[in-house]
Amino acid sequence: MVGFSKNMVNYLTNQLHMPLTKAANTVTNFNGTSSLTPLLGAFIADSYAGKFWTIIVATAIYLMGMIVLTLSAALPQLRPPPCDGNQVCQEANGTQTAILYLALLLAALGSGGIRPCVAAFGAEQFVEDDPRHPKKTWVFFNWYYFALGAAILIASTVLVYIQDHVGWTLGLGIPTIAMALSIVVFLIGYPLYRNLDPAGSPYTRVLQVCVAAFRKRKIPLISNPKFLYVNEVLDAPISTDGLLRHTKRFKFLDKAAIVTEEDGVKSSEKPNFWRLNTVHRVEELKCIVRMLPIWAAGILFATSNAQQNTFSLQQANTMNKHLTKSFEIPSASMSVFSMLSMLIMIVLYDRLLVHVARRFTGLDRGITFLQRMAIGFFISILATLVAGFVEVKRKHAASADGLIDDPKSTIPISVFWLVPQYSIHGIAEAFMVIGHLEFFYNQAPESMRSTAAALFWTSISAGDYTSTILVTLVHKYTDWLPNKNLNEGKLEYFYWLLTVLQALNFVYYLICAKFYTFKVLQSQKVEHDEGVELSGQV
Repeated sequence: MVGFSKNMVNYLTNQLHMPLTKAANTVTNFNGTSSLTPLLGAFIADSYAGKFWTIIVATAIYLMGMIVLTLSAALPQLRPPPCDGNQVCQEANGTQTAILYLALLLAALGSGGIRPCVAAFGAEQFVEDDPRHPKKTWVFFNWYYFALGAAILIASTVLVYIQDHVGWTLGLGIPTIAMALSIVVFLIGYPLYRNLDPAGSPYTRVLQVCVAAFRKRKIPLISNPKFLYVNEVLDAPISTDGLLRHTKRFKFLDKAAIVTEEDGVKSSEKPNFWRLNTVHRVEELKCIVRMLPIWAAGILFATSNAQQNTFSLQQANTMNKHLTKSFEIPSASMSVFSMLSMLIMIVLYDRLLVHVARRFTGLDRGITFLQRMAIGFFISILATLVAGFVEVKRKHAASADGLIDDPKSTIPISVFWLVPQYSIHGIAEAFMVIGHLEFFYNQAPESMRSTAAALFWTSISAGDYTSTILVTLVHKYTDWLPNKNLNEGKLEYFYWLLTVLQALNFVYYLICAKFYTFKVLQSQKVEHDEGVELSGQV
C-alpha cells in the first residue's frame, strides 16, 4: 500500500475532489488505524493461526483493498467526473466515498496481519547459536529494513511519477499485481520455512498472571525463588527455546507463582491459571513490563520523524526546486534523500561498522541493540537542530528579497538546503528504528514476538499522535506556526523545541537502558518434583 499512501492526498483531492481538510483527516485516520490493527493481527498469529497463515490471509485482504482501489480509479462511475480550470468540481458522492473507505479499511486490516508478522516470521528462520543456521537475526533485520526502505524509495519516485503523469489506473495497478505475485511466491516457499505453532493467547496469559497476583496480594513473598511453581510440561508449547529464568524485579508478580493449600494442585497437575501460574508465565509478563519504558522512548523519535512529511515539506514548497532549468524536483520527493541516506548507512553498518566495532567489543553484532538505538536517538537530535538553522537561512533569504509577506512567491534559495536534515533523519532511522525492532524481537517472550512487533508499530502511531498534539498546542499558544504564511512564523523555534525534548528523551532513554534487565533463559532443566513452599494464607 506504500505505492498509494505516498501520494494519497493528491488522489483524494485531485481525483475524488475531496476538500483538503477532509483528505488530510482521511489520510491521518488511515495511517492511525493501520498502526493499531497490528495488535489484532499479532493476537491472531500468536494465539491461533500462526505467523505464516496470518501473513497469507492478511495479504489477501490487503490485495482485495488494492483491487477495489484500482477499480475505483479505472471505472468512471466509481469516481466523480473530471473538472478543468475554474470549473466547480463535483465531490465524490456517498457510494463513491463508501467504496474508497472500504478499500482503505481492507488495507488497514491487512496491514494489521502483515506488519507484526513478517519481521518476526523472517527472524524465526534463523536460530541463534545454532551451527546449522550461521546467519544471525541482526543481519536479517538490517536487510529486512533495507528492503522496506527500497520499496518506499521506489514508491516515492517511480510510482508517484506514473500516478501523476501516466495515470492512476496504471499507478495503482502495478503495486496490486506485485502484491498478488508476492502471495504466490510466499506460498511456494512454504516447505522451506521454519513454522512455529501458535501457543495460545498471550493476552489471556498476561491477564491470568495479573489476576492471580492480585488474588494473593496479601500473601508474603517467598525468599527463595526455587520454591515458586514450575511445570515444564505445561510450559513446553510456549518455551521451545527454553524456560525463562526468574528475575528479582517486579517481585509482587511472583505472588502469582506461590502455591497455597487453596490451589489444591500438585506439580504434575494443571492448575487453575486464574489462581496459580508458573514462573515462566510470570516472567513473560515481566518481559513485557520491562520493555515498556524503552518502547516509550521511541515515541518522540517518531514525532521528530513525522515533521519530514509536514513542515519540511512546507519549507520545500517555498524554495527554488529547479534541478535543471527545465526540471523541478517535487517537494514530496525530498524524502528520497532520507531513504537514500538510510539505505547507504544500512549497507555501511552491515559491511563495515559491525566488523570495526567487533574488534573492540567482541560481540558478533558489533554493538548491542540498545547501543544502536542510543546512537540513533543522538543523531535525531542533530537532525532537528540542523533543521532549525536551515529555517533561519531560508527566512533570511526571504527577508533579503522582500518576500516575507508573500507566501506564494518562490524564495531564491535552493531546496537542496533541506538535504542535510532529511539525510541526518535517514541515518538516525538506520540506527534507531532497526535497533528498536530488533530489541522487541529479541527481548519478547518467544510466544509473544508478533505482539512485540505490534508494539513497535504502536510506538510510531503514538509518535504521530504526539506530533498532532504538540503542533496543536504550539499553534494555540504561540505564533511559531502560522496557518497561511510560514515566512511570518518561527518554525526554527519549533524545531529547537523538538531538539530540547529529544535531548531530555535521550537522557531518559540512557537511564532506562542502564537499568534494563535482559531476558535470560535457564541453562538447565528444572525437575518437576522440585519442592514447593506452601503458604497458608489466601
